[in-house]
Amino acid sequence: MKVILLQDVRGQGKRGQMIEVSDGYARNFLLPKKLAQEATADNVNTMRMNDKATQERQAKERAEAMEIAKKMKDFTLTVTAKGGGAGRLFGSVTNTEIADALARQQNIKLDKRKLVLDEAIKTVGVYTVKCKLGYEITADLRVEVKEA
Repeated sequence: MKVILLQDVRGQGKRGQMIEVSDGYARNFLLPKKLAQEATADNVNTMRMNDKATQERQAKERAEAMEIAKKMKDFTLTVTAKGGGAGRLFGSVTNTEIADALARQQNIKLDKRKLVLDEAIKTVGVYTVKCKLGYEITADLRVEVKEA
C-alpha cells in the first residue's frame, strides 16, 4: 500500500514522502496513529502543491536574506553606550542592543540570536559582527560603538 507520511517515521522515511509499506503495517499502525495517510489521487496532488508552495517560500526567504546581506555590506551601524571615559564602557554592548539599533537605523528586523559576537564589546571602537541570515547565508556587519 502506498502512503504519504505526515510525520517522520524511524526506518521508513521523512515527513511528506510517499512510501510503499505492507497493508497491515499501514492499516494497524501508520493510519490509526495519524503518522501517514493513504496515497489517493487527491492526497498526492495536495502533497505536490504543498511541496511547491514550500519551495517558493524558501526561495523567497533566501532572496530576502541575500538582499539583507548586500545592504549590510554597505553601511556601518552606530551604537551609543554609557562610558566611563578613556574608551571604556559601563557594562557591554549586547546582541539585543545591536538588533534594536539595526531596526531603528536601517529598518532591518533581525533576531538577536542571529547575531554572533566573537567577544563582548566593552570598549569604544569599530567591530565586526557576524549575522546568520539563514539558508547558510552570513553577512558581516560593521558596528561602531560610541560613548554617550
